[in-house]
Amino acid sequence: MPKPRILVLGSSNTDMIIKLARIPRPGETLLGGKFTTAAGGKGANQAVAAARAGGDVAFIARLGKDMFGDQALAGFKADKIDTRHILRDAKTPSGVALIFVADSGENSIAVASGANARLTPADVRAAEAAFPGSKALVMQLETPLPTVTAAARLAKKHGVPIILNPAPAPSEKLPPALLRLVSILTPNETEAETLTGIKVTDEASARQASAALRAQGVGTVIITLGEKGAFVDDGRTAAALPVPKVKRVDTTAAGDTFNGALAVALAEGRDLREAIRFANAAATISVTRLGAQPSVPTRAEIERFMAKL
Repeated sequence: MPKPRILVLGSSNTDMIIKLARIPRPGETLLGGKFTTAAGGKGANQAVAAARAGGDVAFIARLGKDMFGDQALAGFKADKIDTRHILRDAKTPSGVALIFVADSGENSIAVASGANARLTPADVRAAEAAFPGSKALVMQLETPLPTVTAAARLAKKHGVPIILNPAPAPSEKLPPALLRLVSILTPNETEAETLTGIKVTDEASARQASAALRAQGVGTVIITLGEKGAFVDDGRTAAALPVPKVKRVDTTAAGDTFNGALAVALAEGRDLREAIRFANAAATISVTRLGAQPSVPTRAEIERFMAKL
Protein backbone atom coordinates (compact mmCIF):
# COMPACT_ATOMS: atom_id res chain seq x y z
CA MET A 1 0.00 0.00 0.00
CA PRO A 2 1.45 3.43 -0.94
CA LYS A 3 2.22 5.79 1.91
CA PRO A 4 -0.52 8.40 2.47
CA ARG A 5 0.46 11.95 1.60
CA ILE A 6 0.47 14.18 4.70
CA LEU A 7 1.01 17.94 4.50
CA VAL A 8 2.34 19.77 7.55
CA LEU A 9 2.58 23.52 7.99
CA GLY A 10 4.36 25.01 10.96
CA SER A 11 7.44 25.86 12.95
CA SER A 12 10.95 24.49 13.09
CA ASN A 13 13.22 25.18 16.06
CA THR A 14 16.49 24.03 17.52
CA ASP A 15 15.87 22.96 21.11
CA MET A 16 18.50 23.72 23.75
CA ILE A 17 17.70 21.46 26.68
CA ILE A 18 18.87 21.44 30.30
CA LYS A 19 17.87 18.38 32.35
CA LEU A 20 17.53 19.19 36.07
CA ALA A 21 16.09 17.66 39.21
CA ARG A 22 13.29 20.22 38.98
CA ILE A 23 12.33 23.31 36.98
CA PRO A 24 13.85 26.52 38.48
CA ARG A 25 11.52 28.95 40.23
CA PRO A 26 11.48 32.63 39.14
CA GLY A 27 14.76 34.27 40.14
CA GLU A 28 16.39 30.95 41.06
CA THR A 29 19.62 29.52 39.64
CA LEU A 30 20.12 25.73 39.75
CA LEU A 31 23.53 24.16 39.12
CA GLY A 32 24.34 20.65 37.97
CA GLY A 33 22.11 20.38 34.92
CA LYS A 34 22.94 18.31 31.86
CA PHE A 35 22.86 20.13 28.52
CA THR A 36 21.98 18.82 25.08
CA THR A 37 20.54 20.11 21.81
CA ALA A 38 17.87 18.49 19.65
CA ALA A 39 15.81 19.28 16.59
CA GLY A 40 12.37 20.60 17.55
CA GLY A 41 9.54 23.01 16.79
CA LYS A 42 5.95 21.82 16.79
CA GLY A 43 5.57 21.81 13.02
CA ALA A 44 8.85 20.00 12.45
CA ASN A 45 8.10 17.52 15.23
CA GLN A 46 4.72 16.71 13.68
CA ALA A 47 6.25 16.34 10.22
CA VAL A 48 8.90 13.95 11.56
CA ALA A 49 6.30 12.05 13.58
CA ALA A 50 4.10 11.58 10.51
CA ALA A 51 7.06 10.50 8.38
CA ARG A 52 8.32 7.96 10.91
CA ALA A 53 4.78 6.65 11.46
CA GLY A 54 4.50 5.80 7.78
CA GLY A 55 3.44 8.96 5.96
CA ASP A 56 4.75 10.55 2.77
CA VAL A 57 5.24 14.01 4.25
CA ALA A 58 5.65 17.47 2.74
CA PHE A 59 6.51 20.37 5.07
CA ILE A 60 5.75 24.08 4.58
CA ALA A 61 8.01 26.18 6.82
CA ARG A 62 10.57 28.98 6.97
CA LEU A 63 14.14 28.60 8.25
CA GLY A 64 16.94 31.10 8.70
CA LYS A 65 20.02 30.97 6.48
CA ASP A 66 22.15 29.84 9.39
CA MET A 67 23.72 26.77 10.97
CA PHE A 68 20.50 25.81 12.77
CA GLY A 69 18.55 26.00 9.51
CA ASP A 70 21.13 23.86 7.72
CA GLN A 71 20.96 21.23 10.45
CA ALA A 72 17.14 21.20 10.42
CA LEU A 73 17.01 20.78 6.66
CA ALA A 74 19.48 17.90 6.78
CA GLY A 75 17.32 16.22 9.42
CA PHE A 76 14.17 16.52 7.32
CA LYS A 77 15.92 15.00 4.34
CA ALA A 78 17.19 12.12 6.50
CA ASP A 79 13.53 11.41 7.40
CA LYS A 80 12.63 11.56 3.68
CA ILE A 81 10.42 14.64 4.14
CA ASP A 82 9.64 16.68 1.01
CA THR A 83 11.47 19.97 1.65
CA ARG A 84 10.59 21.80 -1.59
CA HIS A 85 8.26 24.19 0.27
CA ILE A 86 10.70 25.08 3.05
CA LEU A 87 11.89 28.67 2.57
CA ARG A 88 15.23 30.10 3.72
CA ASP A 89 15.19 33.58 5.27
CA ALA A 90 18.37 35.67 5.01
CA LYS A 91 17.04 38.42 7.32
CA THR A 92 15.94 36.44 10.38
CA PRO A 93 17.55 33.55 12.29
CA SER A 94 16.00 30.12 12.63
CA GLY A 95 13.73 29.53 15.60
CA VAL A 96 15.22 28.48 18.93
CA ALA A 97 13.62 27.00 22.06
CA LEU A 98 15.16 26.96 25.54
CA ILE A 99 13.83 24.00 27.53
CA PHE A 100 14.11 22.94 31.17
CA VAL A 101 13.25 19.28 31.77
CA ALA A 102 12.68 18.03 35.33
CA ASP A 103 13.45 14.49 36.51
CA SER A 104 9.67 13.94 36.62
CA GLY A 105 9.52 14.51 32.85
CA GLU A 106 7.69 17.84 33.10
CA ASN A 107 9.12 20.74 31.13
CA SER A 108 9.19 24.53 30.82
CA ILE A 109 9.81 26.07 27.40
CA ALA A 110 10.61 29.54 26.04
CA VAL A 111 10.71 30.11 22.27
CA ALA A 112 12.37 32.74 20.07
CA SER A 113 10.31 32.30 16.91
CA GLY A 114 12.76 33.82 14.45
CA ALA A 115 11.95 32.86 10.84
CA ASN A 116 8.81 30.98 11.95
CA ALA A 117 7.12 34.33 12.59
CA ARG A 118 7.78 35.37 8.97
CA LEU A 119 5.92 32.48 7.33
CA THR A 120 3.20 34.32 5.39
CA PRO A 121 -0.07 33.60 3.60
CA ALA A 122 1.80 34.36 0.36
CA ASP A 123 4.25 31.56 1.22
CA VAL A 124 1.31 29.21 1.65
CA ARG A 125 -0.25 30.21 -1.66
CA ALA A 126 3.12 29.62 -3.35
CA ALA A 127 2.98 26.04 -2.03
CA GLU A 128 -0.56 25.34 -3.29
CA ALA A 129 0.70 22.50 -5.51
CA ALA A 130 1.34 20.48 -2.33
CA PHE A 131 -2.35 20.45 -1.34
CA PRO A 132 -4.09 18.36 -4.03
CA GLY A 133 -3.86 14.66 -3.19
CA SER A 134 -2.88 15.20 0.44
CA LYS A 135 -4.87 13.10 2.91
CA ALA A 136 -4.48 15.56 5.79
CA LEU A 137 -3.13 19.01 6.62
CA VAL A 138 -1.60 19.19 10.11
CA MET A 139 -0.99 22.59 11.74
CA GLN A 140 -0.26 24.25 15.08
CA LEU A 141 -0.03 27.86 16.30
CA GLU A 142 3.73 28.55 16.30
CA THR A 143 3.37 30.42 12.99
CA PRO A 144 1.18 33.52 12.42
CA LEU A 145 -2.57 32.94 12.62
CA PRO A 146 -3.27 34.54 9.20
CA THR A 147 -0.88 31.99 7.69
CA VAL A 148 -2.65 29.11 9.44
CA THR A 149 -6.00 30.45 8.22
CA ALA A 150 -4.75 30.80 4.64
CA ALA A 151 -3.59 27.19 4.69
CA ALA A 152 -6.93 26.04 6.10
CA ARG A 153 -8.78 27.80 3.28
CA LEU A 154 -6.55 26.18 0.66
CA ALA A 155 -7.07 22.78 2.28
CA LYS A 156 -10.83 23.30 2.18
CA LYS A 157 -10.58 24.30 -1.49
CA HIS A 158 -8.79 21.05 -2.32
CA GLY A 159 -10.87 18.79 -0.05
CA VAL A 160 -8.05 18.10 2.41
CA PRO A 161 -9.08 17.29 6.03
CA ILE A 162 -7.52 19.65 8.60
CA ILE A 163 -6.02 18.60 11.93
CA LEU A 164 -5.33 21.71 14.02
CA ASN A 165 -3.33 21.40 17.22
CA PRO A 166 -4.04 24.75 18.97
CA ALA A 167 -0.64 24.89 20.64
CA PRO A 168 0.87 26.79 22.21
CA ALA A 169 -2.31 27.88 23.96
CA PRO A 170 -3.68 30.94 22.14
CA SER A 171 -4.03 34.18 24.08
CA GLU A 172 -7.68 34.35 23.09
CA LYS A 173 -10.37 32.29 21.39
CA LEU A 174 -9.70 31.30 17.81
CA PRO A 175 -11.78 32.92 15.04
CA PRO A 176 -15.02 30.99 14.40
CA ALA A 177 -14.32 31.15 10.65
CA LEU A 178 -11.13 29.13 11.22
CA LEU A 179 -12.74 26.63 13.60
CA ARG A 180 -15.48 25.91 11.08
CA LEU A 181 -12.80 24.75 8.63
CA VAL A 182 -11.20 22.34 11.12
CA SER A 183 -11.95 18.63 10.79
CA ILE A 184 -10.19 17.61 14.02
CA LEU A 185 -9.08 19.93 16.83
CA THR A 186 -6.53 18.48 19.29
CA PRO A 187 -6.05 20.75 22.32
CA ASN A 188 -4.55 19.61 25.61
CA GLU A 189 -6.28 20.48 28.89
CA THR A 190 -4.75 23.97 29.11
CA GLU A 191 -5.54 24.82 25.50
CA ALA A 192 -9.10 23.51 25.83
CA GLU A 193 -9.61 25.77 28.86
CA THR A 194 -8.22 28.79 26.99
CA LEU A 195 -10.54 28.17 24.06
CA THR A 196 -13.69 27.50 26.10
CA GLY A 197 -13.24 28.93 29.59
CA ILE A 198 -13.94 25.43 30.98
CA LYS A 199 -11.21 24.04 33.25
CA VAL A 200 -10.55 20.45 32.17
CA THR A 201 -9.78 18.25 35.18
CA ASP A 202 -11.69 15.02 34.53
CA GLU A 203 -13.83 13.22 31.96
CA ALA A 204 -16.93 15.25 32.79
CA SER A 205 -15.23 18.60 32.24
CA ALA A 206 -13.53 17.26 29.09
CA ARG A 207 -16.97 16.35 27.80
CA GLN A 208 -18.21 19.90 28.49
CA ALA A 209 -15.21 21.52 26.81
CA SER A 210 -15.37 19.29 23.73
CA ALA A 211 -19.10 20.00 23.36
CA ALA A 212 -18.40 23.74 23.56
CA LEU A 213 -15.76 23.47 20.84
CA ARG A 214 -17.97 21.40 18.59
CA ALA A 215 -20.70 24.02 19.03
CA GLN A 216 -18.26 26.50 17.45
CA GLY A 217 -18.17 24.40 14.28
CA VAL A 218 -15.32 21.91 14.81
CA GLY A 219 -16.11 18.47 13.40
CA THR A 220 -14.26 16.31 15.96
CA VAL A 221 -12.48 17.27 19.19
CA ILE A 222 -9.72 15.20 20.77
CA ILE A 223 -8.51 16.60 24.09
CA THR A 224 -5.15 15.09 24.99
CA LEU A 225 -4.86 14.45 28.70
CA GLY A 226 -1.21 13.48 29.16
CA GLU A 227 -0.79 10.29 31.15
CA LYS A 228 -4.60 10.00 31.33
CA GLY A 229 -4.86 9.44 27.57
CA ALA A 230 -7.28 11.32 25.34
CA PHE A 231 -10.95 12.30 25.28
CA VAL A 232 -12.67 12.15 21.90
CA ASP A 233 -16.00 13.66 20.82
CA ASP A 234 -17.08 13.31 17.20
CA GLY A 235 -20.74 14.20 17.71
CA ARG A 236 -21.84 10.56 17.80
CA THR A 237 -19.82 9.22 20.71
CA ALA A 238 -17.78 10.87 23.44
CA ALA A 239 -15.34 8.77 25.45
CA ALA A 240 -11.99 8.74 27.24
CA LEU A 241 -9.31 6.49 25.75
CA PRO A 242 -6.51 5.58 28.22
CA VAL A 243 -2.78 5.13 27.60
CA PRO A 244 -0.39 2.60 29.17
CA LYS A 245 1.56 3.68 32.24
CA VAL A 246 5.27 4.27 31.59
CA LYS A 247 8.14 6.06 33.30
CA ARG A 248 8.20 9.56 31.82
CA VAL A 249 11.58 11.04 30.91
CA ASP A 250 10.59 14.08 28.82
CA THR A 251 7.12 15.11 27.61
CA THR A 252 8.38 17.78 25.18
CA ALA A 253 7.13 16.31 21.87
CA ALA A 254 4.39 13.99 23.09
CA GLY A 255 1.53 16.05 21.71
CA ASP A 256 3.32 16.59 18.40
CA THR A 257 4.01 12.87 18.09
CA PHE A 258 0.34 12.18 18.77
CA ASN A 259 -0.80 14.55 16.02
CA GLY A 260 1.62 13.28 13.38
CA ALA A 261 0.80 9.64 14.06
CA LEU A 262 -2.94 10.40 14.20
CA ALA A 263 -2.84 11.95 10.73
CA VAL A 264 -1.16 8.89 9.26
CA ALA A 265 -3.49 6.41 10.95
CA LEU A 266 -6.60 8.24 9.73
CA ALA A 267 -5.16 8.66 6.23
CA GLU A 268 -4.62 4.90 6.12
CA GLY A 269 -8.33 4.39 6.75
CA ARG A 270 -8.34 3.40 10.42
CA ASP A 271 -11.45 4.34 12.33
CA LEU A 272 -11.16 7.19 14.80
CA ARG A 273 -10.74 5.09 17.94
CA GLU A 274 -8.11 2.83 16.37
CA ALA A 275 -6.29 5.89 15.00
CA ILE A 276 -6.22 7.43 18.49
CA ARG A 277 -4.93 4.14 19.91
CA PHE A 278 -2.09 4.23 17.35
CA ALA A 279 -1.35 7.89 18.14
CA ASN A 280 -1.47 7.26 21.90
CA ALA A 281 1.07 4.45 21.49
CA ALA A 282 3.42 6.71 19.54
CA ALA A 283 3.12 9.50 22.11
CA THR A 284 3.63 7.09 25.01
CA ILE A 285 6.89 5.85 23.51
CA SER A 286 8.06 9.45 23.00
CA VAL A 287 7.77 10.41 26.68
CA THR A 288 10.23 7.66 27.64
CA ARG A 289 13.01 9.45 25.73
CA LEU A 290 14.79 12.80 25.99
CA GLY A 291 14.41 15.45 23.31
CA ALA A 292 11.79 16.38 20.74
CA GLN A 293 12.53 14.73 17.40
CA PRO A 294 15.01 12.22 18.91
CA SER A 295 12.10 10.86 20.97
CA VAL A 296 9.75 10.26 18.01
CA PRO A 297 9.30 6.52 17.33
CA THR A 298 9.35 4.69 14.01
CA ARG A 299 6.41 2.75 12.57
CA ALA A 300 8.04 -0.54 13.60
CA GLU A 301 8.47 0.66 17.18
CA ILE A 302 4.83 1.75 17.38
CA GLU A 303 3.59 -1.58 16.06
CA ARG A 304 5.81 -3.57 18.45
CA PHE A 305 4.54 -1.48 21.37
CA MET A 306 0.91 -1.97 20.37
CA ALA A 307 1.41 -5.73 20.01
CA LYS A 308 2.37 -5.91 23.69
CA LEU A 309 -0.77 -4.12 24.92
